[in-house]
Amino acid sequence: MLAKRIIPCMDIKDDRVVKGTHFKNLIDSGDPLELAEQYAGQGADELVLLDVAATVEERKHRVELVKAVAEKISIPFSVGGGVSKPEHVRELLNAGADKVSIGSAAVNDMDFVRRACDEFGSQAIIVSIDPMKNGDKWEVYIKGGRENTHIDAIEFAHAMQEAGVGELLVNSLDRDGTKKGFDIELLKNISEEVDIPVIASSGAGSLEDFVEVFKNTEVTAALGASVFHKGEFTVGQVKTKLRENGLEVRL
Repeated sequence: MLAKRIIPCMDIKDDRVVKGTHFKNLIDSGDPLELAEQYAGQGADELVLLDVAATVEERKHRVELVKAVAEKISIPFSVGGGVSKPEHVRELLNAGADKVSIGSAAVNDMDFVRRACDEFGSQAIIVSIDPMKNGDKWEVYIKGGRENTHIDAIEFAHAMQEAGVGELLVNSLDRDGTKKGFDIELLKNISEEVDIPVIASSGAGSLEDFVEVFKNTEVTAALGASVFHKGEFTVGQVKTKLRENGLEVRL
């Protein structure tokens, strides 16, 4: 059994970690360098840094922060936000990121995704999908949850796999910041439909939520944000809980 990965996520705005609900009402949650070092020390398998304002402000990710994080930690980390051109991917990888996450641009320019996978390798490219349930299907939103594309999320996940991406990050807009648990139905549907790794995101509120998502879906990693930022529990406590429930983790 592959070890399940636990990944703290830091949403970044103005070089600070922020967290909201349904991608809105952002509040300050700390210094990204301090938190990155803290999570690496707790045994996080990877980190995710998402510049939540870059796409809306039509600018690229701030590379200096990426360089600073790379100097602080030795575990792998992914960076996203405002990534829309191959040169953005190159800059972030050169700054020390191990993977680059593409969001809105993946919807608007699938050819860019293909070119990025060809040039930098599938292992370096993640596509971040932001679905919301509308009727009997999940539709993909872009621009930080502000704009509905009316694209079916499961069909889009298939298309991204065919484009060559190495991993999918699935953020449930319905569950973001609610602490009501991961969207099991959504994650089960996507993770069983694709052959590439899926990271579960949005809704973690308890140790049991992490057990549930791994037991009931095919996701290979689970992401947490505010539960870690607020110190409600640590990465180590999540891993201990998973191991107690028969799930393989790296301690």
